[in-house]
This record gives sequence, structure tokens and C-alpha cells, in this order.
Amino acid sequence: MSLRRFSKQIEVGCDEAGRGSLSGPVVAAAVILPQDFINDELNDSKKLTHAKRDKLNNIILDEALACEVGIVKPKKIDEINILNASILAMHKALEKIDIDFNLILIDGPYFKSFKNKKHQCIIRGDSKFYAIAAASIIAKTYRDNLMKKIHDKFPEYMWCQNKGYPTKEHKRAIKKHGPSIHHRRSFKLIDKQMSLKI
Repeated sequence: MSLRRFSKQIEVGCDEAGRGSLSGPVVAAAVILPQDFINDELNDSKKLTHAKRDKLNNIILDEALACEVGIVKPKKIDEINILNASILAMHKALEKIDIDFNLILIDGPYFKSFKNKKHQCIIRGDSKFYAIAAASIIAKTYRDNLMKKIHDKFPEYMWCQNKGYPTKEHKRAIKKHGPSIHHRRSFKLIDKQMSLKI
């Protein structure tokens, strides 16, 4: 199924990256695309190769009417839980948008109202609508680059490869070296994170 606009309103797409990671921040992006924006390669960032994602990231940055990022660090994630941190990151990105918009499109089932703006939560929205797919690419690319930077100071965790996600190698490194300042202490760093309350 090809991507499309949700409506004829000025819509801003939001998505996050890093929710399932054991370390590093959660990063959200908010993107407003031109009404006539079309790109057949645009898709959910998780379905794209690294090279194609980088290419589309640059196209979005060049063509978007607005494109902002919000970041919530591990300490805050530990305080409010990852679901609320993801929503907070979206709010931070939206706060930076300087174009008046009518509708917020959210990837996934959860959101909290932002300044009384209308919003629509959409399951797998990043594979259905342009604005959300664009936000997913911006958020993931930004976060991947951030994880590569902090990898330089903590190479033992191999964040340049796993981006903080719970790979076997990452878990072995945590067992060997213990958690770093970038790990989420509220997460079960060896076992899978369980459900959260909003």
C-alpha cells in the first residue's frame, strides 16, 4: 500500500525512535510536509536500508515545511517510564514547530493532548501516511547518529552497531562492565522490559 496524506489540513506527523533500547535517549520527530509532497521510496524507517534512510532523511530536511526533534534522556525515562517519555519527546518536538498546524498524526495508540490541538493515533501509521513516515526517518536517523557519538566514549557496549538495543553482545557487555551512565536503570537490562502504565 502506497503512502498518502491523512487529510487536507496542515498536519504534523510524529514518531519516536529508541523506545525499546536499553540505553541512550528516546528521540521523537515532528514533521510538516508540503501538500504536494510525493515520494515513492518513503516508508516506515525500520523497513529501509541504512543508505536509503540517509538519502530520504536529507530529502525530508530539504523539503519539509517544518522538521523538529525532541529528546528525553535516560534519567528522565527512569523517572516517568518510557511510554510517557516517548510522548514527552513528541511534545518537545511539537513545541519547536513555528508553523500553525491543525492536526497531529501519531504513530501508535498512545498520546496526550498537546495545546488542545486535534490529534489522531494510528497503529502502524509510519507505513500509511507521509508525515508519520517522514518523522520516523528523521527520529531514527538522528538517534542512530547520536548513539554513534556516545559509542566513542563507551566502545565496550558496541552502540555503533546495536544502537543500544538488547542484542546478545550488548547484554554480555552489560554483564561484564556493568551499566553505564547512558543505560536506563529502570529497565531490566538483561530481561525484556514488561508493559507500562500511562
